[in-house]
Amino acid sequence: MKKIINRPEDVVTEMLDGIAYVHDDLVERLDGYDVIVRKAEKTAKVALISGGGSGHEPSHAGFVGEGMLSAAVCGAVFTSPTPDQILEAIKAADEGAGVFMVIKNYSGDIMNFEMAQEMAEMEDITVDSVVVDDDIAVEDSLYTQGRRGVAGTVLVHKILGYAAAQGKSLEDIKALAEQLVPNIKTIGLALSGATVPEVGKPGFVLEDDEFEYGIGIHGEPGYKKEKLQPSAQLATELVDKLLADFDAKEGDEFALLINGMGATPLMEQYVFANDVSQLLSDKGVKVTYKKLGDYMTSIDMAGLSLTLVKIEDPEWVTALNAPVTTVAW
Repeated sequence: MKKIINRPEDVVTEMLDGIAYVHDDLVERLDGYDVIVRKAEKTAKVALISGGGSGHEPSHAGFVGEGMLSAAVCGAVFTSPTPDQILEAIKAADEGAGVFMVIKNYSGDIMNFEMAQEMAEMEDITVDSVVVDDDIAVEDSLYTQGRRGVAGTVLVHKILGYAAAQGKSLEDIKALAEQLVPNIKTIGLALSGATVPEVGKPGFVLEDDEFEYGIGIHGEPGYKKEKLQPSAQLATELVDKLLADFDAKEGDEFALLINGMGATPLMEQYVFANDVSQLLSDKGVKVTYKKLGDYMTSIDMAGLSLTLVKIEDPEWVTALNAPVTTVAW
């Protein structure tokens, strides 16, 4: 294992101190907790928080700031944050109008965020939430009942963050989330596994000429392994599966996110994007928003994911295009 770290057990706390140091104009670390909060002045609006295990940077701390998250709570690598940490994030984020939590569909995350919600409500903070389950690759994977929450979560942060910034109520944001999440679908692939610092070796090993479709962001199994193929064939598999899951028709409108898993160069992401663009054009669907880069990674995994959002409301595109002040958007 080659990594630029000190002690493996100190990776998360030193990373958070580094984020707070470099971006001290935007965010700060909550004293004594693995929580990053924004420095923006509170304006009595709904606060939006998210979080999960570390190792997915820039998710989630990189999206803390004006227009997106009020706070992010960071668990140990690939491990759900504890209820007490989440509670402190809720309390730090609250502006008096309630707190909305964006939770990825992993059993530990759901349990701990719900426990924190109950504790917050005992302190008279109104809290609601949505569970993101955008990964169409597999059902009932490791750590999950139903579909996993992956890169589409970032687009939920962006659209709900816009709604919160516009002064929408907690009830309005809940209704928006329930409409939005079923219209977000993601599928990915991996060329290599991720190495958790405290483990010291990849979570899985693929042969030099092998890759896996449908892998999860914690290294959970996908749905098939194959010999490495040209980008155009990879894109065809992912696009076809997503459009089939949407039952997409000519003229349908989508937003697009191509997400690197941590070790895939931008050169390769853009090659893949070129292939995706041709496929979507051939299918006759409209792409009214596009984004590419590393947003929901898996430490040092080589691979990428493709997310499509079926646009049911033009305000979603407005929200995606709205300027924000964060570290990583």
